[in-house]
Amino acid sequence: MTASRTRPVLVYDGDCGFCTTSVHFAERHIRPRCRITAWQFADLEELGVTQQRAEHEVLWITPTGTAHGGARAVAKVLLNAGGPWAVAGAVLTLPPVRWFAHAAYRLIADNRHRMPGGTAACALPANARPNAGR
Repeated sequence: MTASRTRPVLVYDGDCGFCTTSVHFAERHIRPRCRITAWQFADLEELGVTQQRAEHEVLWITPTGTAHGGARAVAKVLLNAGGPWAVAGAVLTLPPVRWFAHAAYRLIADNRHRMPGGTAACALPANARPNAGR
C-alpha cells in the first residue's frame, strides 16, 4: 500500500452496468469524499485486496488499508458523505439492520444482471465477460 494515500478508495465492478449506474448516482447525489475506481483499472495489490474479492463485492478501502466490503462498504460511503447520508450510514451499521443490509446486498449483488442497468454480462465471471482481457 502506498503511504501517501490520504483518501479512501471505493472499488466497484466497472463491467457491470448496475454497479456503474449505482456509482454514478453516488457521485452525483451522495458525493463521498473518496477516489472511485473500477477494480479493472485499480492496482489491487497496492490496495491490498484480491481480484476475487473485488469481483465479489464493492469495496471501501481506508487510507490505512482496511477493506470493508458489500453492505459495510455502502455504509462507509454514506458515513463519509456526511449530513443526512451519514445518518443512513450509521443506521446500516447497527444490528439487526446490518444483518438485513448484508442479506439485501448479497441478494442484489447475486442478481445484478436482473437489476435496472444490468446486463447479461454482469452474471458472468470476470474472465468470461465481453471486455475480459482489455
